Amino acid sequence: MSTDVLEPGRAAQPRAARPGARRPVPKPVLGLAGVLGFLLIWELVPRVGLVQPRFLPPASEVIIALVRDFGLTAFWVAVGHTLMAWAIGLAAAVVAAGILGLVIGMSPFLRRFTNSTIEFLRPVPSVALIPLAVLLFGVKIESSLMLIIYACFWQVLIQVLYGVADVDNVATQIAQSYGFSKLQRIRHVVFPTVLPYLMTGIRLAASVALILAITAELIIGSPGLGREIADAQSGGAISGMYALVLATGLLGVAINIVMRQVEQRLLSWHPSVRGEVVL
Repeated sequence: MSTDVLEPGRAAQPRAARPGARRPVPKPVLGLAGVLGFLLIWELVPRVGLVQPRFLPPASEVIIALVRDFGLTAFWVAVGHTLMAWAIGLAAAVVAAGILGLVIGMSPFLRRFTNSTIEFLRPVPSVALIPLAVLLFGVKIESSLMLIIYACFWQVLIQVLYGVADVDNVATQIAQSYGFSKLQRIRHVVFPTVLPYLMTGIRLAASVALILAITAELIIGSPGLGREIADAQSGGAISGMYALVLATGLLGVAINIVMRQVEQRLLSWHPSVRGEVVL
């Protein structure tokens, strides 16, 4: 048993690490090491002849092409088209799914009435709607929006329904006994419970929206990074094609980071986020 006595007014000093104890490697360092390892393998595979360079150029050539793209106005215009379709489609899906999720979730009759319809429509892949989107809107951005909204709508709706179902009945009854109106119950009881589920749905839908935006641009030909990838492939610019693919990956990483930051700020009061921040 330690016999050390802490003097009044003196802060406790952290204990020294045990000799020979290994400090955990920070996650960013591990992540950077993984990326560098992947790029190294990518660089070696075509150079040693495992894959022909005309099909898979070395990573160094692709990175050079990507850096070159960063200086082109056409590249940023394509990024702008993709992000515009992503943002509009995601926002429309979140608003529609959030409102419908609250309405359906708070009504036991509507929940039972729509359950079979939701379970039937939810598994339908958005890419199956591409022919319909082309017939209705052609190769315009509206075709991309149709696919994005359809795919993201279910991601958010299901999470909102789960959130409404998780509302504490005791809290609801207390709010009723205090004479809360329906809007007040939604604001002070239902919404705080639904918000973590809603943010999870939005974060998942953000990634899905980017995937569908790129897919629509690849297949339909609407303006954006997807069409630029298709044009580079058809024109034989293989390094440029892989550079654009890398750009879409970096865009996805950036979107995920931003959505996580927004989620942490909005849910700073939630135990799961507080625990994540502390860890």
